[in-house]
Amino acid sequence: MLTRSALVPAVTLALGVLSASPASAGDPVTCTPPSVFNPRWGTCTIVVEDPGGPVGTRPGGGGGGQSGGGAPKACVNANGDELPCRDGESWWSNSWGCYVKPLAPQPPKSDPRWSGHTDGAIYECYDPLVAAVGGIPITYRWAATPPAGPAAPPDPRVLAQSAIAQMRLKAVSIGIVPEPVAGRIGIIGMPTWMWVQDPGPSTLGPITRTASAGGFSVTAVAKADRIVWQMGDGSVVTCRGAGTPYADSFGRQPSPDCGHTYTRQGAYTVRATSHWTVDWSGMGLSGTIPLNFTQTTTITMGEAQVLSQ
Repeated sequence: MLTRSALVPAVTLALGVLSASPASAGDPVTCTPPSVFNPRWGTCTIVVEDPGGPVGTRPGGGGGGQSGGGAPKACVNANGDELPCRDGESWWSNSWGCYVKPLAPQPPKSDPRWSGHTDGAIYECYDPLVAAVGGIPITYRWAATPPAGPAAPPDPRVLAQSAIAQMRLKAVSIGIVPEPVAGRIGIIGMPTWMWVQDPGPSTLGPITRTASAGGFSVTAVAKADRIVWQMGDGSVVTCRGAGTPYADSFGRQPSPDCGHTYTRQGAYTVRATSHWTVDWSGMGLSGTIPLNFTQTTTITMGEAQVLSQ
């Protein structure tokens, strides 16, 4: 961690000291322009302004500097000194006036540094100017997004969303009996079976992807926690897995893990909503993003007809 900047901005440079003729008691020393009287030393001193250009272009200067020619300085402290924009894992924030990085691990939400917030993160703020005078240079602050700076990393939540986009998650394809095709009618009182026709990483997970930018990476892991079936008759069935596909050999048996029984005839719109949890981590931070996807279909239920002879 940097302790202080090596750049010291010279506002004035004393280039020379001119002797002055002794003056009588009480009379001021008379200095010939462009020299001025310095009461501290009792002498005449020539003072010139710093031209502000790179060291190599200043009169008598050598080497090279990072700033000059009046060009804006990317990272400066409260004294106007230019600093490296990165220091290890930290980056300089002009608005905060310190090197910042997310605290790792993040403290629990009960920590007073959160100030009641539940989003964002707690950041360490290191001030080299305070360190130079022997003060306590590190403080901790909450922010909803990473503090801005020329070398600030990307928002990890944005990288998490990029990782999710790579997963190509989608709603499940509905498997159900009675089949949702013309001419197929289920019998009320008979068990209806529901299942996922296309179980896989993109419909149920788990699936892992990583997104990177500017040398930083975030990894996201997604998994469907449950599928909520709205049966169209006011009933809601929650299934924790893909369900069991129906086979004719099961006959009148109810589904072992995802089923329903209708009691009234009619056409019903069935909605299957898969609820996902995406856990992401990277750059010293972590978080959870909930997602859901819905697919619908329509089935018809009727009464069994008894034919008399």
